[in-house]
Amino acid sequence: MIKAILIFNNHGKPRLSKFYEHYNEDTEQQIIRETFHLVSKRDENVCNFLEGGMLIGGSENRLIYRHYATLYFVFCVDSSESELGILDLIQVFVETLDKCFENVCELDLIFHVDKVHNILAEMVMGGMVLETNMNEIIIQVDAQNKMEKSEAGIAGAPARAVSAVKNMNLPEMPRNINIGDISIKVPNLPSFK
Repeated sequence: MIKAILIFNNHGKPRLSKFYEHYNEDTEQQIIRETFHLVSKRDENVCNFLEGGMLIGGSENRLIYRHYATLYFVFCVDSSESELGILDLIQVFVETLDKCFENVCELDLIFHVDKVHNILAEMVMGGMVLETNMNEIIIQVDAQNKMEKSEAGIAGAPARAVSAVKNMNLPEMPRNINIGDISIKVPNLPSFK
């Protein structure tokens, strides 16, 4: 099971942290610091697996990481997870981010944190791997983006309606509106223009 997914830069600033076990905020920050110190002091030519820090479970858990440019992608996992499987999952995650953001960089993670969390949620939920097929993940993320855009259109409808009414050229304000058997008297309102 995946215990946590952490992304931080070369200076230890967290860019994403997702914990699948409950920790209070202070403990989470200590885990991020401890993980950064364990991972960042390792040489580039050593393997990408190491025992977890004391706060994340010690020798019972492992840290599996990849270092890309200025970012460390770290998965904290228990002994039931395959190290190579998690390395592959990190690769799929990074490639998916790269496709969604067209050459992903640290700023994309900062300014589009909600989209990054959506991509991650398509891959991992509750500490369990859901999907590893990058094309399937991108299809789901695109569907989510399309739905968000359509909802934004609905949310913007009242503003567009007011704008349309303001731009109408009515000779004068109607005083009575008759619809079938219903008659509505319109009160005197200030001019729209």
